[in-house]
Amino acid sequence: MKQGIKTFQKKKLSNEKITWITAYDYPTSYCAEQAGIDMILIGDSGGMVQLGYETTNPVTMDEMIQMAKAVRKGAPNTFIIGDMPQGSYEISDEDAIKNALRFVKEAGCDAIKLEGGERVASRVRSINNSGILVFGHLGLTPQSTSSFGGYRVQGKTIESFECTINDALALQEAGACAILLEAMPSEPASQVQKQIDIPIYGIGAGDGVDGQLIIMHDLLGFYKNFRPWFAKCYISDVLEEFSKYIHSIDDIRRVGREERKDGILVLTEMAIKKYINDVKECRYPGNEYSYSINPEELDILQKSRFWTR
Repeated sequence: MKQGIKTFQKKKLSNEKITWITAYDYPTSYCAEQAGIDMILIGDSGGMVQLGYETTNPVTMDEMIQMAKAVRKGAPNTFIIGDMPQGSYEISDEDAIKNALRFVKEAGCDAIKLEGGERVASRVRSINNSGILVFGHLGLTPQSTSSFGGYRVQGKTIESFECTINDALALQEAGACAILLEAMPSEPASQVQKQIDIPIYGIGAGDGVDGQLIIMHDLLGFYKNFRPWFAKCYISDVLEEFSKYIHSIDDIRRVGREERKDGILVLTEMAIKKYINDVKECRYPGNEYSYSINPEELDILQKSRFWTR
């Protein structure tokens, strides 16, 4: 049974972690649903890990819709969010609504995600007023990394932290149903989680948020260019389990012919299940896969008017 945003809001109140993963095609989304993932994001990161672009910026709405259609076919019973690519919402509220509607009508998405805070509040409000759920995205926002001077950890200065809080409040007031925080130490990210009523999820934002997102290709070690500091590859964690499974099968041709249970699909599902269990049991991300902040920086942050004990 597909979960909805009300369920996710209740889980925030009960401190139950949400698990979220990206997918861009039929087989990986199928594995994610079979593993029991809570949500799937068709991220504009698909432009890099699937289509080979150097950044997320070149990916188009048509390419996003094509990926989203495939994901919905693979995961018909999972809550799916379509990521609005650069150029699909910046020009006007009308453009934003039109492109958000494409994700819903053409691909069957349950919600959309867009980057930015106060500057996109009118877009969030307009899309929400059209009947579409909106997820916000703050912290390191890949579509606008040039304004940060590159891929830099956010929230480590009072200016950056207070900007994040103000943007989160603006998104909440505009009707966003949840916010993703990217690349932020756990301490300031936890402050956002405490002070904002809607769910706050993290990708590289420590373990004090309401749930975690991971890029499928990072989880599988299936992207050659780099691995973000906060991303864990889960393949090595499940190789022994996979090996035992394979060697327990009397006729490998049978499970590989009648129903494909002899290779990558099984290994991927096992890796996703391990990720889900680690998030639910608060083993991931932990300190090993979180950004640190030194005591001097934290002491300055705690003097912010937004910081609560």
